[in-house]
Amino acid sequence: MLVPIDWLKDYVEIKEDAKDLGDALTLSGSKVEKVEVYGEEIQNVVTGKIVKITKHPEADKLSICQVDIGAEEPIQIVTAATNMKEQDVVPVALHGSTLHGGLKIKKGKLRGEVSNGMFCSLEELGLAEEGTCHGLHIMDTNTPLGVDIKEAVDFGGGVIEFEITSNRQDCFSVYGIAREVAATYGRELKGLNTSYKTSGGNVNDIVKAEIKDSLCRRYMARAIKNVKIGPSPSWMQNRLNEAGIRPINNIVDITNYVMVELGQPMHAYDRRDIAEGTIIVERAKDNEKFTTLDEVERTLTSEMLTIRDGKGTIGLAGIMGGLNSEVKEDTTEIIFEAANFEGVNIRLTSKELNLRTDASGKFEKDLDPNLPALALDRACALVEELGCGEIVNGTIDIYNEKKEEGHLTVSISWINKFLGTEIHGIEMKRILESLGMATEINGDNLEITTPTFRSDMNIREDVAEEVVRIYGYNKVEATMPSIHATKSGKSEKMQLNDELAKVLIGSGLYESIAYSFVSPKVFDKILLPADSELRNVVEIKNPLGEDYSIMRTTTIPSMMESLARNYSRNNKECRLFENGKIYIKEEGKELPNEINILTIGLYGGVDYLNLKGVVENILDHFKVKSAKFERESENPSFHPGKTAKVVIGREVIATVGEVHPDVAENYGIDERAFIAVINLDKLYSFIKKNNKYTPLPKFPSVTRDLAVLIDDEVLVADIEEVIKKQGGNLVEEYSLFDVYKGAQVPEGKKSVAYSIVYRDPNKTLKDSDVNKVHDKIVRTLEHKLGATLR
Repeated sequence: MLVPIDWLKDYVEIKEDAKDLGDALTLSGSKVEKVEVYGEEIQNVVTGKIVKITKHPEADKLSICQVDIGAEEPIQIVTAATNMKEQDVVPVALHGSTLHGGLKIKKGKLRGEVSNGMFCSLEELGLAEEGTCHGLHIMDTNTPLGVDIKEAVDFGGGVIEFEITSNRQDCFSVYGIAREVAATYGRELKGLNTSYKTSGGNVNDIVKAEIKDSLCRRYMARAIKNVKIGPSPSWMQNRLNEAGIRPINNIVDITNYVMVELGQPMHAYDRRDIAEGTIIVERAKDNEKFTTLDEVERTLTSEMLTIRDGKGTIGLAGIMGGLNSEVKEDTTEIIFEAANFEGVNIRLTSKELNLRTDASGKFEKDLDPNLPALALDRACALVEELGCGEIVNGTIDIYNEKKEEGHLTVSISWINKFLGTEIHGIEMKRILESLGMATEINGDNLEITTPTFRSDMNIREDVAEEVVRIYGYNKVEATMPSIHATKSGKSEKMQLNDELAKVLIGSGLYESIAYSFVSPKVFDKILLPADSELRNVVEIKNPLGEDYSIMRTTTIPSMMESLARNYSRNNKECRLFENGKIYIKEEGKELPNEINILTIGLYGGVDYLNLKGVVENILDHFKVKSAKFERESENPSFHPGKTAKVVIGREVIATVGEVHPDVAENYGIDERAFIAVINLDKLYSFIKKNNKYTPLPKFPSVTRDLAVLIDDEVLVADIEEVIKKQGGNLVEEYSLFDVYKGAQVPEGKKSVAYSIVYRDPNKTLKDSDVNKVHDKIVRTLEHKLGATLR
């Protein structure tokens, strides 16, 4: 935002030069981007009168001018400008002069004719933003000739460019910055001229207004009659140019002047173009066509707020008026509009239409709904000051939910403790009141009334920040932070995750990390059914793209992506694990359930047993003895005959198996891949917190081998279940050491051999003790599973 310093001087005394002012405002918390002092680099530019203009004999677009610069003889200037005439006084850059931006001017020839310099526009003098004015700067005819341009033209005190944060809507204006200057220097903030006289009639007899959508919080309007359209005075044009706005005519310039001065955008309608004398604020119709002031036809949607009359749209609310109701040269009656709109809607509409204006840039910050009244008063005062119309009695003001002042009570001692200062309460009161906040001291408390233009003042920390930035950050002495360190370790879950990582790394795996954002297309790649609950996902409101548009409900796609990436880079073997989260929506809850998942992925020189071994290492490390591996054939992402689920009690804590060949093919992996998905929240819940020490056994063990013939479809897990159950407390451990099919084994059968260790912790076992239990195991295998002893 560009703020002319001379404009600030209307409302606060400024003794300092531009650079010192910029430094002071920076220290008090305003972000100053640039300080520009006009005219510093302008050299050898004087005033001159064009005494004669002739056409260039060799160029239709050039003119030869004889210019009186107060010397003995006129000088000759060749120019392409067209907006000058004889007897006009203009700035003349002579040979060896310097213009804005360091541009050097020398005499030369243009198409064979000598030119001893050039004429200047306001842009070339640095008095206007690029593109905001056109042609030469024509000066008053009584301007002395031959004088330095810096004496003849008011270059002003310069311009300061600010970057205003979105929470400081009050600073998006000259008057808001003037308030900051007054507070920074402890000076008086002068009031605005908002007084004016009204003539007969009443605005309510001229136009009616109605709000039909809550996106408009307030709508105000006044009527001006006997309007005289013409150029605004030079002082107003200069200020607008310095603020980066091109002057148009007196009425439009008044609306822009008020917008820059107070931060409240306004609009002026030609009364003749408001059909049926009716103004309605409502949403547009889908696919409605509307031509804005920039002569571009735009397609609207029902999400966009418009200003309409009795026949159609006449303005895009908060953004730009329509070409069908603009102020024209013969306009004699206007309607001034000042309103307040919901900021988010203005921002979305502006973005959708690719139409960003000065008005939309302010409205999208959520302006104070009490500001339109002040803006209308100021605009009417300027109409009277410029003598360009008469203000009709009355005001249209629709304000359904009035915004009230806020109230805060903050402890003085708390502020000082928080800041590390010893600022007196009276000084705090002075600072806050200089910023527009009425404040009373009640014992140790500040009773603060926050104005509606300071919607950022909500908590005591906000008050402390206002106090210290005006008091001066540079006045706060450096102190050591009063922090008391306490010794604390990692949480139990963090410790378990560390142990888990050590087990996995010790098993030969590398850790991988994946995004929690995935594409909706991954569900099809892992063959997930259309009605699967895992497709009920949390969608990202502002995704980076479709590939990162939802929160994952399964980690299989992420692991498959990692395996595929390694496979595509010709890595022959890959062993990975990821400790991450999935996000499951639950009805009635705003936020999804976050479930911690361990995912293991392998390919290259491995089979199902390698993957199962890694999972068993985890279970053994955490001493989870009751886990069972059961056949799993219902998971579509896995091979139906080579997949198991890990069950503890009635809880399924994991799925372990070979990836379905079609899934592997979808990810471009041409060999067998294996994945384990373990619910860590469930696994950790089965870990015993208090493990008891078991002394070394006093009595010897007895080892027996058991080999049986059994049907091929019988799982070894079923055999182990019998051994464990029938062996009771005497079976210390058992291990499978042989599975055989072939010669001497009938078709459809297999030979399974176990080594079983028996031990009694209280005595030495006899053969009869072991035989009794061993025979019981054999009989149960024969009866329950159809096994025969080999």
